[in-house]
Amino acid sequence: MSYLLDILILVAIYATLATSLDLLAGRTGLLSIAHAAFYGLGAYSSALVATQSGAPFLLGVAVGILVAILISFIVSLPSLRLHDDYLVIATFGFQMILFSVFNNWMRLTRGPLGIHGIPQPVIFGWRVDTHLEFLALATAFACFAYFVVWRITSSPFGRVLHAIREDEVFAKALGKNTLYFKVTVFGVSAALAAMAGSLYAHYITFIDPTSFTVMESILIISMVIIGGAGSLWGPLVGAIVLVMLPEVLRFIGLPTDVAANLRQIIYGSLLVVMLMFRPSGLLGKYGFNK
Repeated sequence: MSYLLDILILVAIYATLATSLDLLAGRTGLLSIAHAAFYGLGAYSSALVATQSGAPFLLGVAVGILVAILISFIVSLPSLRLHDDYLVIATFGFQMILFSVFNNWMRLTRGPLGIHGIPQPVIFGWRVDTHLEFLALATAFACFAYFVVWRITSSPFGRVLHAIREDEVFAKALGKNTLYFKVTVFGVSAALAAMAGSLYAHYITFIDPTSFTVMESILIISMVIIGGAGSLWGPLVGAIVLVMLPEVLRFIGLPTDVAANLRQIIYGSLLVVMLMFRPSGLLGKYGFNK
């Protein structure tokens, strides 16, 4: 039972990540390779606050969100003046910089040694220390992320994001400050990713840089593409498919090293098939081949 609950908790965490990236990439058309960096910022910020000062879990989450928003502004203001492939390259560079910081700032992040002993969450006296309680908390975080994305995309603000995705020049011609909208949505996306990172750190109780590599960013992008960009339920479907896949390979009895390599092959194959035959994904409205 605990094994199944563990998988469901990871599904909820990745659904939060995929939903936050879909707001940026699916709804606004800004493909970022740096989502794992903001995921890591939330995890490291919350872990450091908890282990160094003993602050409550929600304060650590808030610090992680604020740090991610601040860094997102620093990154997005110059980067979002770029378009298409140049933006992808810029965010890829930022991802590599953040990974190097996580891996080499020994006095703060402990580098490859990681941060251990991260306490389990305590929320207003409620200690979250069972798989079922973590699932409830992770589900609450995912629902909050879904609500934020739904509220934004169903508002006039969301219609401007749609216009930017379809034709940014036309949106500018209508008098919209597109840079303001892009920077804002980049910050919201980063904040939701950091929130997921905080929960992940307190659930695993140990983090190191290998959890926040560029491959993690690609995995989150894969969830958006396979589930479907621009769909409220697409990121959830993508998270279920790609989190469950390694467990299926393990269930059929493949050796660990073979399963790991085969998983990457299947991920790549799924992306190729989706982009060739259904670029809008399983449930999505928009493709990445526009």
